[in-house]
This record gives sequence, structure tokens and C-alpha cells, in this order.
Amino acid sequence: MAVSVFIRCSHFRRLIGVTNNAVALFPDSAWYSNCIKSQSYATSISEIKDTIKTNTKKSEKKISKAMMMYLQRAKEHDEFMKKEILEYEIGKRHLANMMGEDPESFTQADINRSIQYLFPSGLFDPKARPIMEHPEKIFPSRKAAEFDETGKPFHSMFYTSKPNYYETLYNIVDNIKSLNNIEDSLIKQGTLPMDKIDLVGSSWLSKNDIEKLFLERINDFEYNYLITSLERLCDHPLSRRATDFILKYRRLKYHTSFKKLAVLPLEHDSTGRPYVTVKNCMRKSSRGEVTIWGNGSGKIVINGHNISYFEDFQHRQQVSYFLLKSL
Repeated sequence: MAVSVFIRCSHFRRLIGVTNNAVALFPDSAWYSNCIKSQSYATSISEIKDTIKTNTKKSEKKISKAMMMYLQRAKEHDEFMKKEILEYEIGKRHLANMMGEDPESFTQADINRSIQYLFPSGLFDPKARPIMEHPEKIFPSRKAAEFDETGKPFHSMFYTSKPNYYETLYNIVDNIKSLNNIEDSLIKQGTLPMDKIDLVGSSWLSKNDIEKLFLERINDFEYNYLITSLERLCDHPLSRRATDFILKYRRLKYHTSFKKLAVLPLEHDSTGRPYVTVKNCMRKSSRGEVTIWGNGSGKIVINGHNISYFEDFQHRQQVSYFLLKSL
């Protein structure tokens, strides 16, 4: 019994033992022994570097030529702007020292005042006068990347070559359709909708301003088509609901809030004649009270005199200008 147990144990040792005789006992185990190597639980630095390089190579993506060209142009533009901003900051400090001011608290208003003092100009057009502005205001802005690394454009209207322009036209049509749906629902309820936007005191942006807003070049026909489309939206009976969208493309003529600007209601005298009185009218340092009467004779009376009360012809034109515009 003991002998048989010993024989069985000896066979078991041959199976699980890792000794020099294992190869002799099992001829096929030589190939497996070359594959099995003893390794410690710690990982070497070289193995970590190899793993990082392998993962880096796997994560690398192929960049399109369009993206490479954009990145190159963006890099050149950023370097150019950094250089211009550095020169601007140095020039601002020199100007502050020349004027005896603190360079740290020298603002853009101080710069404009100093330039006007050092370089007095009699040129009428402000654009022809010397200026010293921040480079971000002088040099035009650039569009961000319009496509991803694979060259796929972000904007759905990218291939129109003017995505921002055509997106605005699309939004105009979308607003008109939305207002039409609201108008139809109000008419079904038996109410006549009338809530048009009041554009008094504002004007449409010029072509140059639109190009700066879109960061795109447009021709005269495209500009006129855009303004015509916006005017069609403004003529809608419920256009006031799209005020925020419309005001993006208009400029206020006065330094007052558009929402605070309101048309004064008509008043009537004892004979039923309508009139409007505007108090505290400002003209430079002068203040006055203006009353405009309806159903009048067309005569201008200023302190008991006609338009000749103003001796300067330019002043006469300024007084009668708003009357000509209202005809």
C-alpha cells in the first residue's frame, strides 16, 4: 500500500515540478519553456515608455490638408497679433510717460486725448485723423476653424461659401413662418393681430458693418436682398415679437435705449386741433420746448419771427430738415 502511494506521488511530482529534468521527462515542454519567463511584479521604466509610445501611436489621427493649412495660418496670425499688442503696450507706456501720467492707469480715453493734443488735426473726416487703437480693433477678426481634423465642416451651409449670410436669410424666413402661424391662430380666435415693431430712431447697418458682423464679403445685390428680407419681416403685423432678432441688424441713431424710445401721444386743444409738445429739447448747451401743431398753415414761427430768425444758412437747414423728412 505504501509503495503504491509513493509511486503515485512520484508521478504527481513529475507533472507539476519545474526542474531541470522536466524537459527530459516531457520532450514537448521545451517549446513552452521558451515562452514562459519569470517576471517580477514591478514594471520596468523601459516597458512603461514602450507602452506610452504604443498608446500614443494608436491615438494619433490623420489631419486633413485643409486643417493643416488653417492651423498654419492661425499660428502666423497669432504671432502677428502678439507682436502688435506688445508694440501697442510699449507705445502706451511711452505715451503715458510723455504726458506725465501713470502707465498702469492709462486708459484708451487718455490715449485718445493725448493723441489729439500731440497731433492736432483740422481734417473733417475722423477716419483721416491720427489714432492709436488696440490692434484687435484695427485688424479685422478672423473666423475660427470651420471644419474638424478630418475636414468635415461644422456649419450645415459651409458649401454656400457664405454660411453666416445664408443662415441669416434662413432665420428670417423661419421667423416669418412662426409669426404667420401665430397670426393664423389669432385670426381663428376672432382677433385682428396688430403688433408691429416701431423702428423710429434706428437705421439698418451699412454694408461694411454687415460684413464685419458676418466676417464674410458680400456684394451690393446680396446686401440689398438682405435688407429687403428684413423689411418684409418688419412689415409683418406681429413683427414686435421678433424685436431681438431685428435689432441685431439695426443701429440706434441716438444714445438712448431703443425700448425707452416712444412716440408721444397726440393732444387736442379746445377746438379739437391736434398737437404734440416736447419738453427739454437739447441742442448742444441749449434747451427748449417744441410744439408741433396739426392741420397748420405750414408757416414756421420762432419767437415771433420766421425761419430768417436764424442768420446762418446751415442753422436754417437743420431746423427745417426734420420737416422735409416727414413729408
